[in-house]
Amino acid sequence: MAAPVSELAQQQTAKLVLLGEMGSGKSSLVLRYVKGQFFDYQASTVGAAFLTKTLPDLNVKFEIWDTAGQERYHSLAPMYYRGAAAAIIVYDITSPDSFTRAKSWVRELQRQGNPAMIMALAGNKADLESQRAVSVEEAQAYAAENGLYYLETSAKTAANVNELFEEIARKLPKPEAAPRQVQGGGIVLENQQAQDRRKGACC
Repeated sequence: MAAPVSELAQQQTAKLVLLGEMGSGKSSLVLRYVKGQFFDYQASTVGAAFLTKTLPDLNVKFEIWDTAGQERYHSLAPMYYRGAAAAIIVYDITSPDSFTRAKSWVRELQRQGNPAMIMALAGNKADLESQRAVSVEEAQAYAAENGLYYLETSAKTAANVNELFEEIARKLPKPEAAPRQVQGGGIVLENQQAQDRRKGACC
């Protein structure tokens, strides 16, 4: 007897936004993740940049918005993070100011963002350990207090970059598949209401 035919799950598309101070490495993280590239002198994002990345194993397609860190673009940020399924707030482990700025983004999202949004805190530039100014313990404690997924990354070495995005993909709430009736042998039948509507439709 043949095994039942499983219906393939529909690919989930999720909007993901990156927020953080200019120079924290947001653009470098996205470029490393999407294209596997890194440049020592990455130009700062103006406004927002948009890229996509599909994770076949997790059946997720990310629509990634990399926002500008400049203060003059702060007022534009809500148009990018509203409607987002997830956000990564990035700070530079060598810069206490960028960590303070990251906290302000967390507060902003908590106040105006989607309550169901998955938020991650990324301590970037982990390759600069000798210049560290924000301790792992301090960042971990803050993330735990605010319900954030926390990970230290390095766009330069690619350390934990894929892991960061993949864990967010795993945490996304999965859409419920519409119930369908399946006949033995894998033939999908429409429900009776759909059949009745078709019979009553004018040609």
